[in-house]
Amino acid sequence: MEEVAKHVVYSGRVQGVGFRFTAERIARRYGLVGFVKNLPTGQVEMVAQGHADDVTNCLRDISETFGRGITDADCGDIAVNGRYTDFGILF
Repeated sequence: MEEVAKHVVYSGRVQGVGFRFTAERIARRYGLVGFVKNLPTGQVEMVAQGHADDVTNCLRDISETFGRGITDADCGDIAVNGRYTDFGILF
């Protein structure tokens, strides 16, 4: 199965609502590696890397979980990076 990496910047009501902890739990459930972190702009940045279907399903689950709280998700492909060994929250 093809491995992919996605960089996503979420906007909306995404800070102070458990977004990072929930995103981490969902990403780990799919066996992804990468990170999620708050940005000073009020947005949340995420890198999710793993099997293509798992990344797609993870991002879908995050969108469904937070519904209208997410007003935008700027998502793009990035190069797969071997430095990620697990998924965690960066502070």
